[in-house]
Amino acid sequence: MDDLLSAATKARGLGYAPYSRYQVGAAVRSGDGRVWTGANVENVSYGLSLCAERSAIAKMVNDGVTDLAAIAVVTRDGGTPCGMCLQTMLEFSADPSNVKVVCATESGEKQEFMLEELIPHGFRAEL
Repeated sequence: MDDLLSAATKARGLGYAPYSRYQVGAAVRSGDGRVWTGANVENVSYGLSLCAERSAIAKMVNDGVTDLAAIAVVTRDGGTPCGMCLQTMLEFSADPSNVKVVCATESGEKQEFMLEELIPHGFRAEL
C-alpha cells in the first residue's frame, strides 16, 4: 500500500480546491496491479465538484478496467471517502470484503478499512 499512498500524496498536490482549500488525492489499484490517480476538482457550484476517488476510478474505467482491488486517499486530516465515492467503489468491487481502503493524513498517519466496513448497506445491481 505504500506505493498507493505515495501516488495519492502526489495526486493531492494537483487538486483544485479554491473554495474549501481541502485538497484530496487518491490512487486506485486494479486486480491486475495497475494504478490510476485522481485529485479533487471543485466548482463554484459545489454539486459539480469531482472527488479524487471518483476521478481515479473514472480513469481506471476509461482504460477498460472495472475491478477495483484497493484505494488510498490522502487528505490533511485523514478523512474517509464520502458516500458517493463509497457507492462508486462498491460498483467496481466484486467483493467489498476484499477491497482495502487506506485513508492517510498529510503527515503519514493512516487508518485501514475494508470497503464493506465503510459502506455496509450499499446497494448493488444484479446484472
